[in-house]
Amino acid sequence: MYFNYSENETEYLKSKCKKLSCIIDKIGHIEREVDKDLFSAVVHHIIGQQISTKAQVTIWKRFQDNLKNINADTLINAGIENLQALGISYKKAQYILDFAKKVKDEEFDLESIREKSDEEVIKELSSLKGIGIWTAEMLLLFCMERKNVFSYNDLAIQRGIRMVYHHKKITRALFEKYRKRFSPYCSIASLYFWEVAGGKIADLKDYPPNY
Repeated sequence: MYFNYSENETEYLKSKCKKLSCIIDKIGHIEREVDKDLFSAVVHHIIGQQISTKAQVTIWKRFQDNLKNINADTLINAGIENLQALGISYKKAQYILDFAKKVKDEEFDLESIREKSDEEVIKELSSLKGIGIWTAEMLLLFCMERKNVFSYNDLAIQRGIRMVYHHKKITRALFEKYRKRFSPYCSIASLYFWEVAGGKIADLKDYPPNY
């Protein structure tokens, strides 16, 4: 499954910014995979923290192949040593098991957060061990498909903005200016900035931060 958006959102963004409009026209529609299973998405994002995308894909496949179903019972039954053997650190295994036990014991009502605001979701998810604000924002976007997520903590988004607008540094105030401009469809703008940061448009160069 891919993040769901349409021409309604892209036409809105194009009306707000000529430079982004050109980017959208050059790149076209983006197919970015989402994981609708909130439990497995949390585990997936904990696994992926501070490692390369390639390593995350490899380790996630091991989890799927060995556990079959990624749920609280299979993780708890596997135990910390078996989870480590799949390629994650002791600390990440701890985070994952702590999360699984809280869901199983109903200390954390995971599914209820689907009905809450973005701010409430971030607050509740970031109360879990191993889940920070950035991870919570990525879960909002790539699991719940919320349309107005714009992560200041995402370095690739900052890089994409620098490349499109020729900034040397993205301050919080500048970032918030763009958030206001692209709201309520910041998530879709994020998709395009990620593509730019990844080199999708060859003639755009980065402007390294000037601290």
